[in-house]
Amino acid sequence: MKITYSIIAPIYNEIENLPALYSRIKEVLNSTGEPWELVLVDDGSTDGSTEKIRELAQQDKTVRPVIFARNFGHQVAITAGWDYARGDAIIIIDADLQDPPETILELAKKWKEGYEVVYAVRGEREGESWFKKFSAAMFYRLIYSITDVKIPVDTGDFRLMDRKVVNVLKQMKERHRFPRGMSAWVGFKQIGVTYKRAARVAGVTKYPFRKMLKLALNAITGFSYFPLQVATYFGFISAGVAIFAIPVVVFMRMAGSGAFFGQATTLIAVLFLGGVQLISLGILGEYIGRLYDEAKGRPLYIVRDEPQDS
Repeated sequence: MKITYSIIAPIYNEIENLPALYSRIKEVLNSTGEPWELVLVDDGSTDGSTEKIRELAQQDKTVRPVIFARNFGHQVAITAGWDYARGDAIIIIDADLQDPPETILELAKKWKEGYEVVYAVRGEREGESWFKKFSAAMFYRLIYSITDVKIPVDTGDFRLMDRKVVNVLKQMKERHRFPRGMSAWVGFKQIGVTYKRAARVAGVTKYPFRKMLKLALNAITGFSYFPLQVATYFGFISAGVAIFAIPVVVFMRMAGSGAFFGQATTLIAVLFLGGVQLISLGILGEYIGRLYDEAKGRPLYIVRDEPQDS
């Protein structure tokens, strides 16, 4: 049977949200009158989510379980969903129900109008602290300003993509993944749909500040040379300061000034230049580390149980 909609939901310790996620998605997709499937990618859950996914799959054949052998991360779980999705339109949604499944109908409407990527824009964010909202706003605007690809601000992974777009994305095998940047990079006809992001129904966020920082690093190093350019700028600034300072120091010493005698000036200059060098080496190390990961060529994920196609 030809599938119209594939819903991909990465799952990591979401046992409390799974029943509501399933029932709301089922209600929304059944209202379309078109065939659909729900691909639940279990990312190494330890709270009973794995067993619940298997139970849902036994009760309803539209549920297709993809069970990882261990935790590989949210971005990789999305990639696995792309690999197993069979629909003409593929929708990524979080399992915490902050992205309302009812918004899928609005995304599908734009898709039927001819758009190939329809991303959901967070107009409002309920139930989040001021720090979460502030850090998220800074994250999106930083990524937008320094990456080579213009990634829409205030958008997460919640989006609908046409089959032809997903087929292109499946060819991109980088290890440090940033799906929302990847979907912007491929181009095609894109549009945003604004929605109100709800508060988390149950459980705790899987994206604390530390993971947001790691995601930002993946986005920057994956889609921008800006950090390397910053290292170059530091080098030129340091050299410029030194070129300007040398004649000043020579003149002051010839004039008999005691301001530049002793080792303090030398130590400050050495510390400054040493700091610039270490920063530059650290930036280079990030890029080299990613090259090392790519060169190893390990699989992005390992599946313990996968859906059986009928």
